[in-house]
Amino acid sequence: MVRRVAVIGAGASGLVATKCCLDEGLEPTCFERSEDIGGLWRFADNADCRRVSVYRSVISNTSKEMSCFSDFPFPEDFPSFLSHSLFLEYFRMYAQHFQLLRHIRFKTTVISVRKRPDFATSGQWDVITETEGIQESHIFDAVMVCAGNFQKPHLPLASFPGIETRFRGQYFHSLEYKDAAAFQGKRVLVVGIGNTACDIAVDMSHVAAKVFLSARSSTWVFSRVANHGFPWDMLTTTRFNHFLEWLLPSAIMKRIKIWKMNSWFNHEIYGLASAKRCFSNFNFIINEDLPFCMLSGTIVLKSNVKEFTETSAVFEDGTTEENIDVVIFATGYKFSFSFLEESICNPLKNNRTLYKCVFPPQLERPTLAIIGLIQLTGAVMVGAEIQARWVTGVFAGACKLPPSSKMMAEVSKKQLPVKRDVPEKRNLRLNFISYTSEIASCAGVKPSVLRLLLTDPWLALAVFFGPCTSYQYRLMGRGQWSGARAAILTQWQRVLKPLRTRVLEDSASSRSWRWLGLLALPTALVVGFLLSKYPKLGWAPRAGLMF
Repeated sequence: MVRRVAVIGAGASGLVATKCCLDEGLEPTCFERSEDIGGLWRFADNADCRRVSVYRSVISNTSKEMSCFSDFPFPEDFPSFLSHSLFLEYFRMYAQHFQLLRHIRFKTTVISVRKRPDFATSGQWDVITETEGIQESHIFDAVMVCAGNFQKPHLPLASFPGIETRFRGQYFHSLEYKDAAAFQGKRVLVVGIGNTACDIAVDMSHVAAKVFLSARSSTWVFSRVANHGFPWDMLTTTRFNHFLEWLLPSAIMKRIKIWKMNSWFNHEIYGLASAKRCFSNFNFIINEDLPFCMLSGTIVLKSNVKEFTETSAVFEDGTTEENIDVVIFATGYKFSFSFLEESICNPLKNNRTLYKCVFPPQLERPTLAIIGLIQLTGAVMVGAEIQARWVTGVFAGACKLPPSSKMMAEVSKKQLPVKRDVPEKRNLRLNFISYTSEIASCAGVKPSVLRLLLTDPWLALAVFFGPCTSYQYRLMGRGQWSGARAAILTQWQRVLKPLRTRVLEDSASSRSWRWLGLLALPTALVVGFLLSKYPKLGWAPRAGLMF
């Protein structure tokens, strides 16, 4: 019987894993190697080689309502898209509200996690930690690894001839980038076309003399601001849209997506992506500033780098850019859980070898879980929470896993080939609604729209046609939250609240005029009819009234 659980990491995934353990009556101990919670979202001015953190100007790509934990909404006065400081403030409120800090051991590094000799029967783990140079051994019934995707920088310098031997300028991984102040007047080359690469390029374009963005693949660009100024993910990530994607042929859905993105700006003209190419993997980024920076010339898009000379970069299309001062490689991260034994760690290098991207299927006992090692088309925080709820349910005996043979068979069907030079291929984005609903079904907390339609029609409509927020997974089943219904029905109010900082003088009167107009329309029709029929009552045009 699982009681004592080791949680590794106190970022977003570690905090929610600790909370879920407490919900199930388990005894978690969370080990965090730094001095505070927050993980990636706790900004640090210096590039601490032991901890990955965001850069100063970062803004979340997913909105607050689509990112929050399922039983703890963001404050209504928080803006829809958040800075790192607001995210960290939210984590502090969450940890304080659920009294999580007492279960976290700070400045404690996990050195090793090894199966005990009797693991086949006990499922227990030997965990060695180190605090201020002193090592300590522990025995845990289960382990939840919550260290996330961003572990070890992937810096493929061998793929860029001349960067180490000839290039005289500065080069480094995007991990070391903190702000643009140091690049005033510089000519900068950013290698990569992901969210981080484009964010850094835009950030530096305000101070650098010129920024070049090198892309070897196509990408589509979304804006955080969607129709009528609402957050993009609250309009697109709905169960209704998900149903349409399942119902309609994939070719039609591709055309619709291309049309929507090209209606904002023509991606082919900008050299970002071509509508003529059929794409199986829908690669996209979130950045509303990139098109304007390209239009204004502060960012210039280039092809993949062929080689570097002493002061220039030569590209595969034959062009050359001279006087490059700085090269930033936004080339992603490698998998690195060095504390796990090799027999477990090696298969994890492709997270598609995990059952439901969570459990290593080859273990005799399912007492090790990987939380948050996924990339979704929505917020990873929400995916990590539903994973943690399922995992702790398994640990507590409330949820059952299929036999190991069945798990391994399912994993083998879903495995994809991984290119050696692109380790991040293990993290191909999974559909947000498909994945969270699948895990919610395993945990027994997936909402039934049909059942809601019979018992609470108004809520059913909000669940099906509205944004698929995490509150939906608290409506029924284990861990049901009494505030879930109200949170769903008021989610748009929390979006609008921070925007209502100035009331237009004519806003109230304009609404009154609309009602008066609607009431006056039938009156005008009746009066017009009477005037045309009985001219002696008043004036009417000879040709009749026009409405």
